[in-house]
Amino acid sequence: MLASAVGFTLIATELGGRTDVLVLARDVPAGHVLTAGDLRSIEVAAEAGVVRVADRAQVVGRQARVPLVAGSLLAMGQIGERADFPPSGWSQLSLAVETGAAPPELARGERVAVLPGPSTDGASVDKEAEDKAPAAVVGTVTGVKAPESASGVRVVTVLVETGAVRRAAAFEHPRIVVLPAEGREAP
Repeated sequence: MLASAVGFTLIATELGGRTDVLVLARDVPAGHVLTAGDLRSIEVAAEAGVVRVADRAQVVGRQARVPLVAGSLLAMGQIGERADFPPSGWSQLSLAVETGAAPPELARGERVAVLPGPSTDGASVDKEAEDKAPAAVVGTVTGVKAPESASGVRVVTVLVETGAVRRAAAFEHPRIVVLPAEGREAP
C-alpha cells in the first residue's frame, strides 16, 4: 500500500509538471535585502519566470526592486541591485486618516480615490464653494498602519502621480474611497 501511494505521488508530480518554487514568507518593502527567512518553498505547476528553489542562492542577498507581498511567487524581475520603487513619475504619500474616513478593511493593492474631508470650521458648504473643492487624487494603497488607539488615526500610504502629491497633502481630514474593480490596474 505504501509503495502504491509513493508511486501515485511520483506519477502525479510528473504528469502535473509541478516544481518547487520560492514564495515570500512575509511582506518585504522595496530596497530590502532578501534573506533565507524571507522565503519559503511551495510546489506548483509553475510557468517560466518564477524562481525555482534550486536557484535560491541567486536571490538571497539581493534587493527587492518593488514591494513584495507575503504568499506571492517570486520572479527574477522583482529583485536586483537596487530598488526601483516608486516608479518614475510616481510618489508615495502618507496620510493620517481618521476613524470612519476610510473602509475598515482597506488593504494594500487597492485602487482608491483620496478626497478632502469636511471643513474644520463646521460651516455649511454652499454650491459655489463645493464647485471649487479640489478634485480627488487617484492612487494605489501601498501600506496601512493600524491606529495606536481605538479613536486614533491610521496611517495610509498611497502611490500617486508626483504632480498630485501637493494637492492630496493639502487635504484637511482626508477621506479614502475604494474604487470599483474594473480599471484597477496598478501604476
